[in-house]
Amino acid sequence: MRIRLSGLARHTIASVFDHLDYKRLESVYCYEGGDEFWRKKREPCRRLGTKVAEVLVQKLPPGGRSLYVGAGVTELPALLAEVIELQRQVAPYNLRRSEVTVLNRACRSLPLKFKAQDASLASGLFDHLWIVSVLNDPERFPHLAPLSYGTADPVTFDPRQFEQQRRVVRSIVDRVMPKLSLPGLVTTSTEEVIWIADWCHRKTIPYLVEREQFPTALVGDPVCFMKIGGLETSNRKPKGARV
Repeated sequence: MRIRLSGLARHTIASVFDHLDYKRLESVYCYEGGDEFWRKKREPCRRLGTKVAEVLVQKLPPGGRSLYVGAGVTELPALLAEVIELQRQVAPYNLRRSEVTVLNRACRSLPLKFKAQDASLASGLFDHLWIVSVLNDPERFPHLAPLSYGTADPVTFDPRQFEQQRRVVRSIVDRVMPKLSLPGLVTTSTEEVIWIADWCHRKTIPYLVEREQFPTALVGDPVCFMKIGGLETSNRKPKGARV
């Protein structure tokens, strides 16, 4: 049974969304039409993010540590829920400095600070890793993302560019996954499961992809949870998963 977040957590999430500078966020998320984009996406982003947060806080122990790779507006409900409901330490990283400035300004009265750095620079171990819509970003990986989404054009597909971008994605995974203490939890998109699974196979670490999926508002990739390590059973994945 899903448990709702406390009134304090829900109020804090709503307050932070109210204090975001959406005008400055327009250029971060859109080349044009940013005003209309946020008018349509702002409330779904808060609402769907809160639903994911409600599930996440039931899977994590109080007082642990979470590393968020590429954390932005979408991750705010989960981050705030972890801090308020579970008194956990969260380390959100985002390479887009302009977005980090907006996020930190909206969260300035809270124990939550985004860093405009590579997440691999985070110190220590974490029992939870969040990496959603990072490894299949169509802007950063235009030759890799179409394969993830099944939209690659065989006429224009460039295998050399794909191979180069695949190496970059694997290097990201190879830098952040060792920061996960085992057993640990990974929150990722259904399209990125394959990269986490690939790392687990290479390290001979068992994993389990949970069946339930949760919609997101901005990119649209469903989110799911993966248990990494500490499993007695062999690697398992839900029916239909691309692994």
